[in-house]
Amino acid sequence: MLRAIRHKSIHPAFCAFRAFSSAAKEMTVRDALNSALDEEMSADPKVFLMGEEVGEYQGAYKITKGLLDKYGPERVLDTPITEAGFAGIGVGAAYYGLRPVVEFMTFNFSMQAIDHIINSAAKSYYMSAGQISVPIVFRGPNGAAAGVGAQHSQCYAAWFAACPGLKVLTPYSSEDARGLLKAAIRDPDPVVFLENELLYGELFPVSAEVLDSSFCLPIGKAKIEREGKDVTITAYSKMVGYALKAADILAKEGISAEVINLRSIRPLDRSTINASVRKTNRLVTVEESFPQHGVGAEICTSVVEESFGYLDAPVERIAGADVPMPYAANLERMAVPQVEDIVRAAKRTCHRSVPLAATA
Repeated sequence: MLRAIRHKSIHPAFCAFRAFSSAAKEMTVRDALNSALDEEMSADPKVFLMGEEVGEYQGAYKITKGLLDKYGPERVLDTPITEAGFAGIGVGAAYYGLRPVVEFMTFNFSMQAIDHIINSAAKSYYMSAGQISVPIVFRGPNGAAAGVGAQHSQCYAAWFAACPGLKVLTPYSSEDARGLLKAAIRDPDPVVFLENELLYGELFPVSAEVLDSSFCLPIGKAKIEREGKDVTITAYSKMVGYALKAADILAKEGISAEVINLRSIRPLDRSTINASVRKTNRLVTVEESFPQHGVGAEICTSVVEESFGYLDAPVERIAGADVPMPYAANLERMAVPQVEDIVRAAKRTCHRSVPLAATA
């Protein structure tokens, strides 16, 4: 039984894999998510949406725009302001073979529903000896936005990634958003899908393959966004863009940085990370979340366990400040990693700058 459960927990969604062609157009992350939902609802009548303002208001962030008109109120359900209630209804529907997509207006509010996410959704397959699948997606914005204070700004990637039975995805680009959301909806297990509010309006190039209705990405596989030979930088969600900007700056100073877009936090693509570190011999992890018990800490542990002999410098972790998010704009900026923080960390690993203590 355990062997079957272990195999199922890392089983990817059914996807059609194709080679990418050159980019044909640009698409916002918002439109990528909307089109993925639309296509999966069209392809599978068991898929339905529920959450606060997903219907009549067309989504707090307009991710579900047009779907109520197209699919009707039986498949696009506006709920009361009760996360525990509608998350529980969603899990129950998944028990019976439907494929609910539950939207949280922010993942900070998912704490109201944590019992259903962890105890009802994540553990049921194991506790039922594989008899009960829970094909449900919990999605919505996660992490820091702008000027919304501590109760609307926390990143929950490490929280959910610590729980066996869940899959945790963190898209960055429009390709990520489309391909990973489709994979999440098709997956037989509960998936926590962590978006970023500040990325919704960002434009990214997408290829013809990405726009194909059969397109989806494998869960548990990272993407090397930029190849390099001097230092590996891992990041997820909005921080991937910061890492790429840092890599541009570092390149002008003769440092070749390899940037890895994690895409999936659980399962974590340890093989891609370690292969990169064995090539570059240095590691910088980047995340918005708190530093203690974070995703970066797990990555560092994996590298120390599997690739310690390849390291030429101590690993560096860049994370959010270990405080609740401040409301004041100047303090908020100091609490979230910035591009210059990544640049300084990469230079330290490459012995191109003074030690951290001397710059404090």
